Amino acid sequence: MTTILWADDEIDLLRPYIIFLQEKGYEVVTANNGSDAIDLCREQQFDIVFLDENMPGLSGLETLTEIKIAQPALPVVMITKSEEENIMDMAIGEKIADYLIKPVNPNQILLTLKKHIHQREIVQEHTDTGYRQEFSDISYMIDTATTLDEWMAIHRTLVRWDLELQSTDSGMKEMLAMQRTQANKAFSKFIVKNYPQWFHDPQQRPLLSPDIFKTKLFPLLDNGDKLFFVVIDNFRYDQWKVIQPLLSEFFTVTEDRMFCSILPTATQYARNSIFSGLMPLQIQEMFPDYWVEEEDEEGKNLKEKELIQTQLDRFRKRYQYTYNKINESDYCEKVIQKMKGFQSPLNVVVINFIDMLSHSRTESKMMRELASDEAAYRSLTLSWFQHSPTLRLFRRIAELGYKLVLTTDHGTVRVENPVLIIGDKNTNTNLRYKVGKSLSCKSKDVFTMENPKQFGLPAPNVSSSYVYCTGSDFFGYPNNFNYYAQYYRDTFQHGGISMEEMLVPLITMEPKK
Repeated sequence: MTTILWADDEIDLLRPYIIFLQEKGYEVVTANNGSDAIDLCREQQFDIVFLDENMPGLSGLETLTEIKIAQPALPVVMITKSEEENIMDMAIGEKIADYLIKPVNPNQILLTLKKHIHQREIVQEHTDTGYRQEFSDISYMIDTATTLDEWMAIHRTLVRWDLELQSTDSGMKEMLAMQRTQANKAFSKFIVKNYPQWFHDPQQRPLLSPDIFKTKLFPLLDNGDKLFFVVIDNFRYDQWKVIQPLLSEFFTVTEDRMFCSILPTATQYARNSIFSGLMPLQIQEMFPDYWVEEEDEEGKNLKEKELIQTQLDRFRKRYQYTYNKINESDYCEKVIQKMKGFQSPLNVVVINFIDMLSHSRTESKMMRELASDEAAYRSLTLSWFQHSPTLRLFRRIAELGYKLVLTTDHGTVRVENPVLIIGDKNTNTNLRYKVGKSLSCKSKDVFTMENPKQFGLPAPNVSSSYVYCTGSDFFGYPNNFNYYAQYYRDTFQHGGISMEEMLVPLITMEPKK
């Protein structure tokens, strides 16, 4: 039962209101002065306080201060005869939840209670009803999708409902999780069927990783725009949607779209493809010094700046550019400090925090607790973005008048189902895809590339193949299979086929004047 404290020196005159509320199922405790109201707040818990601003003895504002000390989170609604602005300013400064001007009527009181006490239940009920009504439409979209644009629309819709349902205790979240599983199974079948055709007929393929510079950045640069191109590693579309409100203070979003990451959805392949404008096999053949094989121990993305230059040269673009890779907050601060001296029309920044977050979550029990599911993972991303120098970096980009293109190389997916695979000792260690000789996997839910070169991928050996997990599966070896299955279950991984990994944000923003 909701318990209300109503403090007013004329409380006897409010008896009809109190009876009205009691008939509606509320418990109402009364006080006719500020001191008694404060004592009551120290002795018991209330859900809301209605507080008269003009009482003898302790004023409403003085009473408010003491109530907030006793119960800081308790919503207090100030009721006043006065409409003086300074009184309202002081009350709002003391963090009142709301205020009402006398004479109040019962409907105002009920609306206030709905707003501050029952809002969560009303929102949950409304959200549940909305998702329940749209459930069949989404299922139909999943069953009938035949193009990548349709799958992007499905992904956007599921992300929207995921964000709306995340703060509720609704059983609808379980329904949404099942629907996403259904969607990812169907999406994986779509990719298995259509991905080979995209490489047989490149003119008909959708926007992929190697197309970003050519189709998105070069037209802006040719138009004379000053540009920042920011690539956040492992950045999912739902993570973009939670940080978007922070960036809306400085930027206007002019285009919110997605593109499809190439396979494997791993940094070595997808990000090198973006910067070079080439498929990995082409990088290996045209610039062997810039390509690092899977089995090599050196860093796989140490030549990104050089790969950008090769693409500029190939398209005869004479634009000067800067390149910065941010792995820690100290270097982000240095980039912010030197940005005023940037003279190049193109400025590329790679931010690796979310990649580090996903790895640390796998390796740290504490981080697993902090990011136990997608909603918590998004919350950690938002907290980092809000409190690290990264937000100041974006603010500075806007202050200097640069247009911003924000994207990623690939996303991540939370894995749940271990799949047994057998390979030789040179097989790579990624949990979502394997490349090697004599790979053997009994699961029917994998995508195998027997001839990697047809898909623009290097083959370490003549008999090498690539095998990809789909949905929420992940690979494990026979040795200690159960241990590693338990260790990696519910971690965020990348490299395979899912909407979260492949359908990633590509956002264009204009700085606000």
